[in-house]
Amino acid sequence: MELKTYFEPIDTAVVDYRSEEFRPMLGDSVDIHLPGGAFPDWEKARLALVGVKEDRGSAEGQGSATAPDFIRRKLYRLARPHEELRIADLGNISAGGEVRDTYFAVIEVLQQLLEAGLTVVVLGGSDDLVFPVYKAYEVLGRVINIASVDARFNLEGGDTINSNNYLQHIILQQPNYLFDYVNLGYQTYFVGQEMVRLMEELKFSTLRLGELQGNLELAEPLVRYSDVVAVDAGAVRQSDAPAASSRSPHGLYGEELCQIARYAGMSDKTSCFGVFEMVPLLDRDEQTAHMLAHAVWFFIEGFCYRQGDYPSRDRQSYKRFSVLMSDSGMEIVFYKSLKSDRWWMEVPCEDEERRERYLQHTLIPCSYADYQKALENEIPPLWWHYYHRLNG
Repeated sequence: MELKTYFEPIDTAVVDYRSEEFRPMLGDSVDIHLPGGAFPDWEKARLALVGVKEDRGSAEGQGSATAPDFIRRKLYRLARPHEELRIADLGNISAGGEVRDTYFAVIEVLQQLLEAGLTVVVLGGSDDLVFPVYKAYEVLGRVINIASVDARFNLEGGDTINSNNYLQHIILQQPNYLFDYVNLGYQTYFVGQEMVRLMEELKFSTLRLGELQGNLELAEPLVRYSDVVAVDAGAVRQSDAPAASSRSPHGLYGEELCQIARYAGMSDKTSCFGVFEMVPLLDRDEQTAHMLAHAVWFFIEGFCYRQGDYPSRDRQSYKRFSVLMSDSGMEIVFYKSLKSDRWWMEVPCEDEERRERYLQHTLIPCSYADYQKALENEIPPLWWHYYHRLNG
């Protein structure tokens, strides 16, 4: 089915700003699906924006279905981050007769866009939409990593998919195409110690809010390794995001979310970035819409400056470092990009069948601090984490 059959155009009022500003704005660089106009020529774009007007799966109550256009209204008034942007805004996927109908549309749309090599920005809608995003990669047969910026783990029980349990439904899929799940910014009083232990047993990566705010750079390798980065507006403190469906006085600051979004934009691996769980009726002076628009803008800016330096093929542009652990005799190989100064390390997979399945997951983004740990004869925790995932 053609993509345009899934979309409704964007209200002209959303992008009616050109008489207000004189600087080049992001909206001027976007091929937008407007009433009466041609459907965007998305095959010539590098980025696609997709709104999803679905919130029946929100465990915190409905209201986020109208969020996409509120975010767009702020996003398109921001300055153009690069002169050669090629973005197509395809419009909004309307809620189907049932939630599963919306899921089907999301899967079909993302499957086509991803297969064509586009990177997709999803404007939700509720958190459960991460489930059909995952299913799109499953249809394509791609084993992926998901990073969730969220105060909670989305791992609760229940037969019906919702924003609090979509991760459970993802990991129960067979065959399974989820290699790793990363939570950034969880708050222990929302999840409890039992759930923290469960995440450890599942060998998933987590960074508690306090750890993350103390050193935001810890998130960079984890985000750089993720195919999907999903943002729950409730991960940001209420003072910065009053319209999050699940609000809290504690959380990330807006500028910290923007830095994480920029990490995702700069990652050669990240092909889908989504923002969810904003309820416009709860907003104050469109503050949350503006904050999420900033996060999307930083993702786009990061995308414009991608280096194409994932060392999967030609490694002539990398400096190789081999570190021998004197206690165990183990060798850890690191690579440093001469383009971006970013680091990777090799993690062995001892099982031949698993090595073939996870071939693209044996070269792990890391930091200079991980290399320094190895020089001090200490195996980096990130290396151990992915060693257990590959050989578990």
